[in-house]
Amino acid sequence: MPRSKPAPKKPPYRTSAPHRAFMGIADGLRWMRRWVLRLSALVFVLLLVWVLLYRFIAPPGGLFMLQEYRRLGAIKQDWMALSQIAPVMARSVVAAEDANFCRHWGFDMSAIRQVIEAGGARGASTISQQTVKNVFLWHGRDWTRKALESGITLLVEATWPKPRIIEVYLNVAEFDEGVFGVQAAAAHYFGTTAAELSPAQAARLAAILPAPKTRNAADPSDFVRRRASSIMDGAATIARDGRADCLSG
Repeated sequence: MPRSKPAPKKPPYRTSAPHRAFMGIADGLRWMRRWVLRLSALVFVLLLVWVLLYRFIAPPGGLFMLQEYRRLGAIKQDWMALSQIAPVMARSVVAAEDANFCRHWGFDMSAIRQVIEAGGARGASTISQQTVKNVFLWHGRDWTRKALESGITLLVEATWPKPRIIEVYLNVAEFDEGVFGVQAAAAHYFGTTAAELSPAQAARLAAILPAPKTRNAADPSDFVRRRASSIMDGAATIARDGRADCLSG
C-alpha cells in the first residue's frame, strides 16, 4: 500500500510591516507609561519626605526669601518656636488672613464661594496655602504654581498639625523689605521681641501682611490703623468663640 505524502508545512506566520510598526509603537507607549508612573511615584515620595522633614525642622527659607537675599545682600530672620511668640500674634494673623483656619482642611470653601460670587479672583488664599507658597514654591499667579500649591497644601494639612502650620507661617512671612518672620518684625518696628508683642502691635503687624512693602506698622496710615483695630476685635472674637482653639495645640 503506497504511503501517503506528508502534508506540506505551512510557511511561518509573518506580520506585515504596518502591524510590526503598530506593535512597536504600542510597546513604546507601554514602556513610557511605566516610566511616567514610576517617575510620578518617585516625585510624590520625595515631596512627601520634604514636607514631613519640615514638620520637625525649621525650613531654611523659600525661593522668594533667597531671591530677596540675592537682591538685597542680606535679610533679617530669627526663627522662633510658637511657644516663644505671643499667642495674640497667632490669633491676629488668623483673624486678619484666615478666620476659619482651625476649621478647614487647607481651603476655605465658603471664602472661595464669596470671592466667586463677588466676581473677584483674590482674597481666598488660606494661611496653609500661603505657607506652602512661601516655603516650597515661588511667588506668582501662573496655573502651574497654583496646581502645585493645591497639591502640597493637602499634604501639609494631612501631615502637619495646625500649630506647626501657623508657627512656620509666622516665621517665613514677609513684614517689610528684607524682614521675614515675626521676631525680626517685632524688633524692626517696635524694638521688642515676638514674645512681648502687645495686642495692638500684633494687630498692626497682621494689618501690613498683604502689602508689607507699602505699609508700615510703626508709622501706620489711617487705613492701617482702622484695619488693625478691626483685627484686634477679630482676634478677641475668635478667642471667645473657639475658632482659635487649634493654635495652642
